[in-house]
Amino acid sequence: NRVCGRCTNQFVRVIQMSTENEGYSAAASGIQRFGEQGYEVVIVDEPAEGIRRITMNRPDKRNALNHALRGEVLHALQQGDMDDAVKIQIVRGAGSCFSAGYDLGGGNEGMGYPFYTAGGDGQWPRHVTDGWMGIWDMAKPVIAQVHGFCLAGGSELATGCDLVYMADDAQMGYPAVRFGVPDMQFHPWLVGMRKGMEMLLTGDSLSGLECVERGWATDSFPLEELEDKVLEIAQRIAQLPPDIVQLNKRAVHRQMEAMGLRQGIRAGTELCSLGTHQPSFKEFLGKIEKKGLTGALQQRDEKFGDYRTAKDGDAPQD
Repeated sequence: NRVCGRCTNQFVRVIQMSTENEGYSAAASGIQRFGEQGYEVVIVDEPAEGIRRITMNRPDKRNALNHALRGEVLHALQQGDMDDAVKIQIVRGAGSCFSAGYDLGGGNEGMGYPFYTAGGDGQWPRHVTDGWMGIWDMAKPVIAQVHGFCLAGGSELATGCDLVYMADDAQMGYPAVRFGVPDMQFHPWLVGMRKGMEMLLTGDSLSGLECVERGWATDSFPLEELEDKVLEIAQRIAQLPPDIVQLNKRAVHRQMEAMGLRQGIRAGTELCSLGTHQPSFKEFLGKIEKKGLTGALQQRDEKFGDYRTAKDGDAPQD
């Protein structure tokens, strides 16, 4: 079963790739270098001078984050960070949402991880957390432009960005806490201890307006204004000298790190790993085997009447 692989090998079995194929590293590493031969699931454009924009382009899958999409997003951001003409970058999603989470539906078949992470228990949460926190370490600011669902892995990606602007009615949440433990436990840091506790104990989401109130998002706007507002802000930042912007970005992150954010998030990956060994997690995997992924997620959420079971639900991934 595809999702049972998450329990035994942190989401999916890493398929060993042949060194004869372009874009693949040594077969024994299970690493695939996405983006080096061009992009298939992201679109890169420059809507204004000094601004690089990366659009996740799996709208039919609600931008579910498979290895290819994660790899191409990170590769495109790294390329922009090295380009002197780029002053600031934007990440957004095509279609109905930013991202409905990690791909649990078999979208990683035949793919390796986009970068190396030491093996062993907890490899998956360490892997994805290192990737998203790597955005913090880039020189240039990265904006997350969020509309629709921003769930689980999607919320982790946005958390790694320096600024987050949302549509007022967007939803940020982590429904996967209804059967497991988050990979990246940013909630107590960025929405506050009490609200973070509530989110992790219920799986409930916050709207764009609520995310601004709690401090996870920088600001929110009506959906029809979001793109223009984000470009306005990006253009303001692009006018500043990049060497100073780099240091000021780092200044904020260093203060958060001095308070323990990065160490806390890393420690949280061990709890995520521990969660995969709990009876309730294994019971949920059994439901997937019996009902299929869609049926198991439907049953998980129907008692709450949200996400895929809401009247206007858009069947998120997690």
